[in-house]
Amino acid sequence: MRLPLVTVLGECVADAFTVPAPAQDELALRVLPGGGPANTAVALARLGTPARFLGRLSDDVFGRLFRGHLEASGVDLSAAVRAAEPSTLAVAELDAQGRAAYSFHAQGTADWQWTADELSGADLASTACLHSGSLALVREPGGTVVEEFLARASATATVSLDPNVRPLLVTPEVYRERLPRWCALADVLRLSEEDLELLLPAYTVERACDAWHAAGVPLVVITRGERGAVASLHGERVFVPTPPTDVVDTVGAGDSFTAGLLHHLGAKGFLGGRLTDLRIGDVFDACAFAARVAALTCGVVGPNPPWADRLRLPEPTAGLTAG
Repeated sequence: MRLPLVTVLGECVADAFTVPAPAQDELALRVLPGGGPANTAVALARLGTPARFLGRLSDDVFGRLFRGHLEASGVDLSAAVRAAEPSTLAVAELDAQGRAAYSFHAQGTADWQWTADELSGADLASTACLHSGSLALVREPGGTVVEEFLARASATATVSLDPNVRPLLVTPEVYRERLPRWCALADVLRLSEEDLELLLPAYTVERACDAWHAAGVPLVVITRGERGAVASLHGERVFVPTPPTDVVDTVGAGDSFTAGLLHHLGAKGFLGGRLTDLRIGDVFDACAFAARVAALTCGVVGPNPPWADRLRLPEPTAGLTAG
């Protein structure tokens, strides 16, 4: 069976992790290709979903690293833009639980310079789902252009969004102001518990889901790390546990979850419209698969999602919660 094409729009970031330095007065970094949207495209392609990446890739040393990584994972770069600006760099420090805190070097970099002309030529005819998110949605001058592109895509494709709030670069108020518009365009909203706390700090998971449903998005999924995920379809909710895993770090886990969710929905024939035939049992199955993809990503260093052959294991049994 040929799975539907998913187009991913957004940034590709050089993730630099500190490693032991050869001398006391030196800092050594290990650089891995990252960035939420690029991670999602890589994970989709490795799972077997045709994935096309709409990104602005520099020709600098990091940009060449990105291209090699994306292409080796099977991502279609035919619509990517060759950008004159430098790549974005994020320096990550990991805590004892493997969670990363980032400092960004992102001023004037390639990822945020989208123009209307660059995106107007992107063909959406074969795209069943458009996924976007993270800083490309809010960093100007390109953020407004990206949002307009999402509106165009929503006429023919399932739209998936992951806000991936980065308060060091863009204040949460910017996300809050735009989120109702995104919900009106989107069919799937996937965000982390940390995102929820930044966007709606006084809201419970249930209240937040209901607010976003009221704004227009039918499916909301909130991932909570080792505490599992909560998914809400038009207000009907389900809890999905996190599979046991030995965590190396959590970098890219949320992006892998999103890819697993979209891959499963595509394999079951739900992508390409407004999710009108989707039922809560289908949501559980898709999220359970996504949780396994994310858990495997947590078991290795950096944003390195699994290939399909690692997922050939029995799937958990559905267990719904009232709500």
